[in-house]
Amino acid sequence: MARKASLSGFPEWLPQERLVELHVLDVLRRTFELHGFSNIETRAVETVGQLLRKGEIDKEVYALSRLQAEEGEAAGKEDPNQLALHFDLTVPFARYVVENAGHLSFPFRRYQIQKVWRGERPQEGRAREFTQADIDVVGDGELPFRYDVELALVIAEALGALPIPEFKIRVNNRKLAEGFYRGIGLEDTAGVLRSIDKLEKIGAQRVAELLQEELGATPEQAEAALKLASIRTEDTSFVEQVRALGVSNELLDEGLDELFQVISEASRRAPGRVLADLSIARGLDYYTGTVYETVLVGHEALGSICSGGRYDSLASKGNRTFPGVGLSIGVTRLVMRILSQEFAQASRSVPTTVLLTLATDESWSEAQDTAAQLRSRGISVEVAPKAEKFGKQIKFADRRGIPFVWFTAEDGSHEVKDIRTGEQVPADPALWTPPAEDLTVQVTPVQVPSA
Repeated sequence: MARKASLSGFPEWLPQERLVELHVLDVLRRTFELHGFSNIETRAVETVGQLLRKGEIDKEVYALSRLQAEEGEAAGKEDPNQLALHFDLTVPFARYVVENAGHLSFPFRRYQIQKVWRGERPQEGRAREFTQADIDVVGDGELPFRYDVELALVIAEALGALPIPEFKIRVNNRKLAEGFYRGIGLEDTAGVLRSIDKLEKIGAQRVAELLQEELGATPEQAEAALKLASIRTEDTSFVEQVRALGVSNELLDEGLDELFQVISEASRRAPGRVLADLSIARGLDYYTGTVYETVLVGHEALGSICSGGRYDSLASKGNRTFPGVGLSIGVTRLVMRILSQEFAQASRSVPTTVLLTLATDESWSEAQDTAAQLRSRGISVEVAPKAEKFGKQIKFADRRGIPFVWFTAEDGSHEVKDIRTGEQVPADPALWTPPAEDLTVQVTPVQVPSA
């Protein structure tokens, strides 16, 4: 694991750790592109009004201001035009869609991998500056529900390709929950959802007390809400369990049908990895249907490593709406756990495959010619900085994890040595290629425990 950051909450990786993070990012990017998602990048700043327009976490937003503010300039959330760093990628993406709708083809499939900033209390899995990887599909006016199903499967595939333990994508539906609450007579569905969202932190008894104290629920209503939240299945049997609670409501029926579609397909394509969990609420106000949260098995205390859901009204322009569904992977949270638990490691700390030695300082320019030949074929090469004894140059390569050392004789012939085995053979810079596993840095699982 990296040394403790000198500025709390702003992690910096050592080179070998950064290679693990790059591997994670490459896997995610490759998977998203295989499924047809286009990459975009949005600006790091938004206006406070834009960021907070959906009842967001204003206490965690970093506002921006110059050290020398001009006279009359307001500061803080009272000024909706105040600039602030984005705390997630969904709100900026919604703004991006609205502003560029005339140039996009819908449904628009995008992935986005960027830094975000949140003023949270730093701890393992929580940083103030961190990287998220998002995928979303947005429609113009409507968005078929099939995309809610597809995104769960894409995320299952992406996470399954990473060097992490088993994971569970827990899925619920806001319509199901809200319809149920209305069916038992609780009309402040947003308030009930906020209370249910605290289940894992404060326990069922305290949630029942909150429902009664803050929302006026009867003990029977609180008990029914908690019974719904206790339902968890890896197959579609959750439908019968909900029906057995004896609550009727049209919105409940719609939510049940949508969740059935997700779990039915996921149980076939990603068995054991996606489950219906009717305790999932998601605290963000803009979700309107499917909601997802993902945990690592055996590491549930880390919190969700991937979450998201359906939003039908986050992006709009006049009478035109752009409903969407998306998921966000907490890349930094995942990498922190991969490194701290040594789930994976990089095969070396540098990308370099070959170190070209120098017999004399005057041979440096010719060595660069040889290096250029090797690089033209995709081989990462460094030229030694000076003509020390070959033993020192070999030790220099060994310290940095460079597997091969290249020698050029006075007659222009070449030899390459694998310093791990000691084998040294003649080599032609126009033809020689290292084994595939040495051509690039390999990130391999070390001790990923089974589920």
